[in-house]
Amino acid sequence: MNTKQEKLEAFGRLLDIMDDLREKCPWDQKQTLQSLRHLTLEETYELSDAILQEDLQEVKKELGDVLLHLVFYSKIGSEKGSFDIADVINSLNEKLIFRHPHIYGDTKVKDEEEVKQNWEKLKLKEGNKSILGGVPKSLPSLVKAYRIQDKVKGIGFEFHDAEDAWKKVDEEIQEFHAETDLDKKEQELGDVFFSLINYARISGINPDSALERTNLKFISRFKKMEGLAEEQDLKLADMSLEEMDVLWEKAKQLS
Repeated sequence: MNTKQEKLEAFGRLLDIMDDLREKCPWDQKQTLQSLRHLTLEETYELSDAILQEDLQEVKKELGDVLLHLVFYSKIGSEKGSFDIADVINSLNEKLIFRHPHIYGDTKVKDEEEVKQNWEKLKLKEGNKSILGGVPKSLPSLVKAYRIQDKVKGIGFEFHDAEDAWKKVDEEIQEFHAETDLDKKEQELGDVFFSLINYARISGINPDSALERTNLKFISRFKKMEGLAEEQDLKLADMSLEEMDVLWEKAKQLS
């Protein structure tokens, strides 16, 4: 692994390259905070994919792409006379020190849970008007539900255990089945999803990761099913559901 000095030199080189690109490259010159936003989201999802696949070389590559965007935003901030990368890092340093009084102060904590509870209380002291104030509006719904639940847990608004959380799932499923009005049924389905996510979280399962792994598994099996059909000169669109189920079971055996 690289020494601290080598790491600092590498980061300094990146800043120099960013300066060059912003000055000389027509594409980089045109970029704004707004134009980079959707690209940053794309890079973040690519990093997420690499993490789920546990491909460390790909994680390294995607981390570089995300880091480039952070440096890019900071460069634009400096051009506007608002902030530069040092301001970004110093602000982060100060926040980390403030939110870890058990490391940089006299606060005593017994476990990870107390650390998280202190974290949320300290965020309120920083000016947040609500425990949920820091949840981004643009988060995907599943991730947002998880973050909402995790944050309110920080002040003790939480089921005692996973068994209690599952009782809530059962309750919401019954209400969903009992509802006949389509609009209200949609609301009840949202409650089912929310309670399932809560149960998963309390059980130590990340529901977003679980669902994405199922997505990837389904894609893999369906592609195998397509391959099996092609080997038999068959087209899935011309097959009955029962015939496709036979291929699906074979594809599962190949997984």
